[in-house]
Amino acid sequence: MPAFVYPTIFALSSGNPPAGIAIIRISGPKAGEVLTAITGYHHVPRMAHYGRFHDPDNHMLLDHGLSLWFPGPHNATGEDLAELHLHGAIAVVEAVLAMLGRRPGLRLAEPGEFTRRALENGRMDLDAAEGLGDLLRARTERQRKSALLRAEGGLGRKVREWESALLRLSAQIEAALDFSDEDDVGDADQDLHVAVRVAMAEIASSVRNLIAAPPAEPLADGVRVVLAGPPNAGKSTLLNALIGREAAIVDDEAGTTRDVIEVSVDLGGYALILTDTAGLRQAAGRVEQQGIARAQDHIAAADIVLWLGEAEERPDHPQCVIVHSRTDAPGRAVKPEIADVAISPRTGEGMDMFRALLLERVKQVVPAEDQLAVNRRQRHWLILIAEALEDHHHKDLLLLAEQCRVARQAFDALTGRSGVEDMLGALFGQFCIGK
Repeated sequence: MPAFVYPTIFALSSGNPPAGIAIIRISGPKAGEVLTAITGYHHVPRMAHYGRFHDPDNHMLLDHGLSLWFPGPHNATGEDLAELHLHGAIAVVEAVLAMLGRRPGLRLAEPGEFTRRALENGRMDLDAAEGLGDLLRARTERQRKSALLRAEGGLGRKVREWESALLRLSAQIEAALDFSDEDDVGDADQDLHVAVRVAMAEIASSVRNLIAAPPAEPLADGVRVVLAGPPNAGKSTLLNALIGREAAIVDDEAGTTRDVIEVSVDLGGYALILTDTAGLRQAAGRVEQQGIARAQDHIAAADIVLWLGEAEERPDHPQCVIVHSRTDAPGRAVKPEIADVAISPRTGEGMDMFRALLLERVKQVVPAEDQLAVNRRQRHWLILIAEALEDHHHKDLLLLAEQCRVARQAFDALTGRSGVEDMLGALFGQFCIGK
């Protein structure tokens, strides 16, 4: 049966026109043939050629510019790849894309399809693909640096170290099992058993250290900071002060905020999602009751909670900042000893200290610039790997071999080599067409 051949895909890989230059990428088995037909030139690999671009069907001049040829497998997608660098006018780009769409065996790429082919052809691993997705969505400098570290395969390198060590252990165990009846093996099985268990524990410990590090989601998606407290505590006023505009309605009437209000803001290079919630009290009606229930859900899911109520009523949260607000109001000028900070958003009193404190808390829940971070999917498989390799207090080499096999399967799922088809569709569906 002949091997499956991917169709040749094409797409605009630069920003939407009009622009100074537009780049159209063509990837697949017909890329070289199409490039030659359009340019009338047999390209030298990885060397730019300047010339005219014609429609092969009617020889109509479409544009002139640079063209490049990158034969597979050593390129971005792992298959034959061509690029056309055009003038970035809307009409030019549309004419060239329409011409390519009429060529037999070519079709417009789906979102993320170029990156997916790179993954399937071994040009990048799944962590690098996820990092690229985060890089495309990066809004702050910290997000850019973290995503770039992942896009360059930071986790993949660590995983390859673990897999290499695990494969060596598996080979040692299999050899011992295969030759266990040989005279020269003898009592060495027990020594091997101890050595293998120690080595497996070392890999598991290293995996656990990565699991324990701050997760990737707060940095990639934004640190979720929830403002919570009783009615009229100053939550909406503080939210407006932090973002520098009136996003939430401020009024002395209790229950003004009945639904959750979310606003994104950049604080010291970190993306924050500020959430103003309904005042926590005995609800006066069904609508307010729903708002309070949503507020409690957001508090439970928050990375940081800013509590603007009495300290003894604060929620049980590992990152809860007790804020003594409205210090400009009568009777509130003195900060209670248990409060972390005292502020008046109306007058600006204490706001610089509050922002500095909030930034310190943010740094505690996000990874450092040079620190590897894993997302929820990766953490799931890393936990399974660690559990498979940790000591189960048995003395059977066959069971140790099974533990290693389970861990290797989890590594395959972690890196995208197996069992992740549905997840890949969701991941690459978020990419732009040209990626």
